[in-house]
Amino acid sequence: MTDRFAFQVAATDGAARTGVIRMQRGEIRTPAFMPVGTAATVKAMRPAEVRATGADIILGNTYHLMLRPGAERMARLGGLHKFMGWDRPILTDSGGYQVMSLSALTKQSEEGVSFKSHLDGSRHMLTPERSMEIQRLLGSDIVMAFDECPPNGVDAKRAAASMERSMRWAARSRAGFDAGGDHAARSALFGIQQGSLDETLRARSAAALIDIGFDGYAIGGLAVGEGQEAMFGVLDYAPGQLPADKPRYLMGVGKPDDLVGAVARGVDMFDCVLPTRSGRNGQAFTWDGPVNIRNAKHAEDMGPLDPSCDCPVCTSWSRAYLHHLVRAGEMLGAMLMTQHNLHFYQALMQRMRDAIAAGSFAAFQSDFADRYRK
Repeated sequence: MTDRFAFQVAATDGAARTGVIRMQRGEIRTPAFMPVGTAATVKAMRPAEVRATGADIILGNTYHLMLRPGAERMARLGGLHKFMGWDRPILTDSGGYQVMSLSALTKQSEEGVSFKSHLDGSRHMLTPERSMEIQRLLGSDIVMAFDECPPNGVDAKRAAASMERSMRWAARSRAGFDAGGDHAARSALFGIQQGSLDETLRARSAAALIDIGFDGYAIGGLAVGEGQEAMFGVLDYAPGQLPADKPRYLMGVGKPDDLVGAVARGVDMFDCVLPTRSGRNGQAFTWDGPVNIRNAKHAEDMGPLDPSCDCPVCTSWSRAYLHHLVRAGEMLGAMLMTQHNLHFYQALMQRMRDAIAAGSFAAFQSDFADRYRK
């Protein structure tokens, strides 16, 4: 254990586990949900409000930040933490997924990915080494290896080739990260398992990553349209292919019932834009399932958004008021709906941590499903 990065499992219940990651900027309780701060902001939220929901860590996006305001500029301004006013840990993704999903023109090679900016059409090259450099300039606490995330439905040959390239890029990411001097001495590097929906490919990917050696391991290539059943099918074996003494991070997931099912299968960390994006579009997550606040039935409902929630939104404003704000397009509507959703997600994580520690996770999972899905 060091003050750079240490992970300790405090309790297990079946495959589910709860623990803590310790880093220089603070502790991260697991299972953990990371709100997404794509462009140096969790949309519609101030940093203190994000922290007040219970978040221990947030996510920043390498692709977006390298394009605007720029990694070198960010470094000159003191790094991402100072720039956005968040003094706790930040995980940055590698940029690879956004390059392939957002850019108008991309050209992949063994070197990396050449792409055209979706902002101004300028050309850029992102390689494992450049991704490590950008994340170092941002001042990331948890750095993600550069990988290739193939789309859902690729054939076995394409999935294997993509996984093998990702493993070669993982080794280059490791070398690039280790060359980072002081930043490498105070941050952590996670590798990303790939292999689509193929158990054998995922096992090979896990073995390659373990051979390279990382501080934590992500399960990539899911939440790309395969559906919950297929995702859970992979999660029935993928976490167990990764080291038990390291954090396991499921990237880009997900809905509340996705999180509960993934924790039951041994996942420790999550991120997703869903609570913030849904909030801005008028959807709230509650213990009784999702609520579309735009619906006319809420226009005169003076009850809280969620009677079982103690967040500032549910204890201060009615469904009728939130309905009015969202239908009128008022900024406050997006802010309050987002605040509630992030609070709900963090409350869900806390209840899961408590249930695992008490040895009652199976009962929690059953009760949650009965109520949420009704």
